[in-house]
Amino acid sequence: MNTVAEPIQQVDQVDALIKSIRIPPRPSLLADMQRELASEDPSPEAIGKIVASDVGMSGALLKLANSSIFGGRRKAKSVEQAILFLGINQVAALMTGLLARQAIPANSAELASFWDISSRRAQAMVFLSRRLRIGEPDVAHTFGLFCDTGVPLLMDRFPDYAATYAAASLEMLRPFTALEDERHNTSHAAVGCLLARNWGLSGDVGWAILHHHDFSVLDDASTASTVRSLVALSVLAESALCSYQGQPESLEWGKAGDAACAYLGLSGEETAELLDELLEAFHEE
Repeated sequence: MNTVAEPIQQVDQVDALIKSIRIPPRPSLLADMQRELASEDPSPEAIGKIVASDVGMSGALLKLANSSIFGGRRKAKSVEQAILFLGINQVAALMTGLLARQAIPANSAELASFWDISSRRAQAMVFLSRRLRIGEPDVAHTFGLFCDTGVPLLMDRFPDYAATYAAASLEMLRPFTALEDERHNTSHAAVGCLLARNWGLSGDVGWAILHHHDFSVLDDASTASTVRSLVALSVLAESALCSYQGQPESLEWGKAGDAACAYLGLSGEETAELLDELLEAFHEE
């Protein structure tokens, strides 16, 4: 009698849980930008006006645009120059990240460096995308920044989530999200995907966020190549982040390093050289 009712009840419980997690609404500036980008002929001038409408955004954008990861040798002195040097898609990606930082608080002790690490990961994704000529750098940037945004949202929802996250970080064999699902019936990957969809980010970005700890997608030909590339690049980015922070090699590298390099067509020597170049770029900041 209960064989049908139990799965339905479980679905209802998960649905109620998801609804109880506070997903920040999409910022109006982001909606304005996405509307312009979706037009038949997106205008750099219109994007510039949207950025310039917020003084803090303008200053932060110029700082990012002139970093060694994004700006190269040319230094932008105005929002208009930043758009000219970077292109409207990359500017939109940077603005999306800045708006996310405003909308998603990370003020607890456990999250003290959350946005710094997320920003560094996004920069690493841009570097790798450009260096390997895989995908669009702005898409890589957005994925890198948003892939862990479910973490602060789950910490806000569950008082014991910090302990779950710490324990999941020590999982040597199972996917990072396995323990999250066991204890909370959801994961930071699932919540991050929901946020990405609510904010109107691309479907590939949302799908890659959902699967960025599910390394089986690297061998799944039915998964979109953009998604697989983002997941593979994220494994390399995570390795570089650990080295930059003086930490031991990431457990994620142990789970998927070989698979990621195989998917990207990189030998061990090529991978080591690439990661050294990325670390050098980090230290030039």
